[in-house]
Amino acid sequence: MAATETEVRAKLKELEKQRAAGRVRKAGRPPTIAQWMDVFLDTVCARKVEDGSMAPRTLDDYRSKNRLYITPGIGKHRIDRLAPEHLDKLYLTLLRSGGEDGEPLASSTVLKVHRIVSRALKVAMQREMITRNVATLLDAPSAEEQEIEPLTRAEARSVLDEAGRRRNGARWSVGAALGLRQGEALGVRWSYLDFETGMLRVHWQLQRLKWRHGCEDPHACGERLHRKVCKRDCTAHRAYKRGCPKPCVKDCTEHASRCPERRDGGLVFRMPKGKNKRIVPVPAPLLSILKAQRTAQKRERLVAGELWEEHDLVFCQANGRPIDPRHDWEELQDILEVSGVAARGTHASGRHTAGTLLTENGVGLRVVMEILGHSQPRVAQRYTHVSSPLAEDAATKMGDALWG
Repeated sequence: MAATETEVRAKLKELEKQRAAGRVRKAGRPPTIAQWMDVFLDTVCARKVEDGSMAPRTLDDYRSKNRLYITPGIGKHRIDRLAPEHLDKLYLTLLRSGGEDGEPLASSTVLKVHRIVSRALKVAMQREMITRNVATLLDAPSAEEQEIEPLTRAEARSVLDEAGRRRNGARWSVGAALGLRQGEALGVRWSYLDFETGMLRVHWQLQRLKWRHGCEDPHACGERLHRKVCKRDCTAHRAYKRGCPKPCVKDCTEHASRCPERRDGGLVFRMPKGKNKRIVPVPAPLLSILKAQRTAQKRERLVAGELWEEHDLVFCQANGRPIDPRHDWEELQDILEVSGVAARGTHASGRHTAGTLLTENGVGLRVVMEILGHSQPRVAQRYTHVSSPLAEDAATKMGDALWG
């Protein structure tokens, strides 16, 4: 349909071209980007989570970026009328002032947004809603890799000395020596640790997932929690560093954690994907530390009595329950502060430190990949940092070669 016969003939000619190329979309009015993203996340991605091909936290990240950036930016466009220029404008806006507080987004975040949009459009094309994926018609945003500073050998020893004086102090020895992710370290089980062979099977990880509404009307469920715009002279949030919290959107469906029928959230155990599921050798000194950990835990089990919850965890609370990742992070920050070491995250103090120390001691990249559970050398290289002793040794050798 069109206003004139000329326009109708032009549309018909274009449709015939698409038919000849085998690219005719399905009949009917195509959805908007906002409508399709809801379907893509709630059906396509949700199914992948159920069959294990997508991690739940990945879907949480998709939902968050869709809610914050994709739907507000391009959600009103019909999926068949989305153009590369719309994506260029979206990415430019995000890079300039796309954050919740008006601050520019990191280029790595914008790249993630692009990848989510591209995957959603790819599925739409496979289902014949559109004839092309416009996200492939422009260059993906380039992302600068953030430099992460691992612990030096001296800092690592200082941190482990302080951790050794605390309950579950072996948790940080495992992180630094084996390069386990936070969830992998908190999910280590005694039955997967063989003291005879000195091998550890990294087959479980502990993660905190976002709760989802289990009720029929998420908006009505969280009505009493919806945030409104604060007055100019608001005093309720004076202590907030970022000022008054942002008000909820008109049809807010957040606050799932307070839903009486909430589901799919909280602390859960999951099996790692792909090469993340691996077997790693445990250094002999660490085996001794873990034996002491097992002895201390047996005492705690006796003290807890009927309150003990058995999860076979190497690192747990005094009642056997899993350790919340947030409390684990807070414990690390306290250890770093007492040790006189600059604040770092669990990745820098664990995986990056392990990769660097392995490299310092002459371990090849392929072996480092096996220990850290990486499938691509490019990824593993980000977790290994050439330390100053190695760089100085290389400079000495180059000086000897040229001027010795």
